Amino acid sequence: MTITFDRFVRWLLAGLLVAAIICTVNYLSGVLLPFFIAWLLAYLLYPIVRFVQYRMHVPGRVLSIIVTLIFVIAVIGGITWLIIPPMIEQFERLGYLVGRNLHETTHITNFPATIQRWMAENRRTIEELFHDDSVTDAIRQIMPKMFALIGKTANIIMSVIASLITLLYMFFILMDYEKLANGFIRLFPPKNRPFWRSLADDVERELNSYIRGQSLVALCIGILCCIGFTIIGFPMAIGLGIMIGLMSLIPYVHTLALIPIVFLSALKAADTGQNFWIILASALGVFAVVQVITDMILVPKIMGKAMGLNPAILLLSLSVWGSLLGFLGLIIALPLTTLLIAYYQRYVTKEAANNNITAINHSNGKQKDSPE
Repeated sequence: MTITFDRFVRWLLAGLLVAAIICTVNYLSGVLLPFFIAWLLAYLLYPIVRFVQYRMHVPGRVLSIIVTLIFVIAVIGGITWLIIPPMIEQFERLGYLVGRNLHETTHITNFPATIQRWMAENRRTIEELFHDDSVTDAIRQIMPKMFALIGKTANIIMSVIASLITLLYMFFILMDYEKLANGFIRLFPPKNRPFWRSLADDVERELNSYIRGQSLVALCIGILCCIGFTIIGFPMAIGLGIMIGLMSLIPYVHTLALIPIVFLSALKAADTGQNFWIILASALGVFAVVQVITDMILVPKIMGKAMGLNPAILLLSLSVWGSLLGFLGLIIALPLTTLLIAYYQRYVTKEAANNNITAINHSNGKQKDSPE
């Protein structure tokens, strides 16, 4: 392909426009984040809303959205009930075991009274300790961290408020989802609309394929983990399996489940008196077997067939867009990546057009060969 000066200028302007858009989105990420999250949630819930409205014959879009939200909240509540109460029970069990071991080791029956008595006996030493220069310097260093903690608490409160705004965004997007989706095309001049419409169709197809494929992979991982942990008698087997399955919706994030696996292994060892390393090795063995099945069978068969992409590319896209735009980049990473891939295949390598032509020729050939 010959690179002319006019084509070079167009590419340069397009690159500057993309850079300007990225900088603008990064600058306004705090404002745009609730809207993008709301649009993603609306995109995921829209098929359910359509099913409730048109297949279950629920009158009106508003009532359909409410029914959908009640159903989704019930499902999330059920999953939370399977995970959180058993986890709290395990923490209480751990506290009981720690207290029992301390009592057997120190022969102390009332720890609060013992601590108060020790503080009263060593009051002068404690006062001298607080008057020491090194202690005061340490307090000066700790105070900024305490204020930072207060600031993070305020951020959490603001996040809750932002979540309410996100729910409002999501509700209004679902109200007019068809108009908003089609209205995006009208932002462009009429001569450019076929390009953006075909590009949007490619992105939607690729994104649907990814969501279906990754959801199926996560479901298989959750089922395999539940079965494996139940076989070895691991604590909270069903809840842990469900949690790993949910974490698997984002590629390779389920490896963070190794933290509760270590904790539950220590809890079972303290409770039953079994060897900690044997329990941990058996749990890690189940996790490793599930990981091998996932990488060798599930991902190639499901994700490779659904998207034709290596999961490493998806993970790379999350890393790149996350580093560029922060958490907002993680939300829009997959749509942007599929957008770039669809554009590249359609207008650079011409793969999409060639595949369509091949399919048409193949169909015409079958029609000619068929007897009249």
